[in-house]
Amino acid sequence: MDHAVAAAARELLAEVGYGRVTVDAVAARAGVGKAAIYRRYATKQEMLFAAVVHDAPVAAPPDTGSLRGDLTALAHVIVGQLADPAGSSVVLNLMAEASSNPGLVERFSPAFIDSQRTVITLLVERAVHRGELAELPDLDLLHALLGGTALSWLHILRHDPHDLPDKLAGLACAALGHA
Repeated sequence: MDHAVAAAARELLAEVGYGRVTVDAVAARAGVGKAAIYRRYATKQEMLFAAVVHDAPVAAPPDTGSLRGDLTALAHVIVGQLADPAGSSVVLNLMAEASSNPGLVERFSPAFIDSQRTVITLLVERAVHRGELAELPDLDLLHALLGGTALSWLHILRHDPHDLPDKLAGLACAALGHA
């Protein structure tokens, strides 16, 4: 059922756009009851975010042996999600809705934002353990640097994402004082 809901949500996003997708339409397309969707997701926004951006908790990339390598691997995931037209549509619309709905942010943090922070924490803890960093940096700032810069690069400046993961990793390493 989860797969059918996610597939229906992605199809409808492509066909009618974020604003016109409804839980009713997703339920009908997926062949499930609306109540089944609401047992999994409290809102349309959560359903779409899960279907398009995070259909599973963010997994830490394998240890590459260096902070730069680990951050590059993570940046590939971030850029891939934000460069995808459906993913970017959902993220940009959610950001707009969150500005007037603080409850939306509170609902998303445990399910999605916290898993991203966990991955970032693991990567920098690896670097501290390897001796690449003396201490843990401000993890929220690093999170914002990676995600916010990628979002701006792709959707405000409208630059090509091709070499962005390498640039993000370099920027983050420079900000962390890591050569």
